[in-house]
Amino acid sequence: MTRWLISGLAAAVVMTACGAPEEPSATLPQLSATGLEPIIDPPATPPRWYKFEQVTQGKRLYVEHCASCHGRHGEGSADWRRRGPDGKLPPPPLIGTGHTWHHPLAILYRVIMHGSPGGQGNMPAWKDKLSRDEALSVIAWFQSRWPDKIYEAGYVRDLQARADAAGQ
Repeated sequence: MTRWLISGLAAAVVMTACGAPEEPSATLPQLSATGLEPIIDPPATPPRWYKFEQVTQGKRLYVEHCASCHGRHGEGSADWRRRGPDGKLPPPPLIGTGHTWHHPLAILYRVIMHGSPGGQGNMPAWKDKLSRDEALSVIAWFQSRWPDKIYEAGYVRDLQARADAAGQ
């Protein structure tokens, strides 16, 4: 576990990577009432949690529902760090170049389903248009675009959030 955390922290500090995302291979994560389930024994290399079919469906859903704000390829607004005249943040990039990787899977899911928290942005709630599985497919699509080092750092943050939620 210590080796894993150290490599994850190093990845978070370095944050430079290149190359294509790995082929999705692991199983869909469980979301409890809190949206988090503890993972007791993390693997040496973080698996991609989604399946190819989810990425394919997620791309279609992303283009249909998300691309008009986040960009066709998930690049986000050029000025995503600067609040607009309304005091809200523009849509961030979702492809590992913004802050999205900082958020655990449960938070990403919650933002998609319920919209921007606390009026921070203009993200609408999609709970009436997307099912749970569809929302997870959208996340699968944009996480599939994250370079391995970014995914690893996000995975470590997700593990920590799950452990915190479980009281460990």
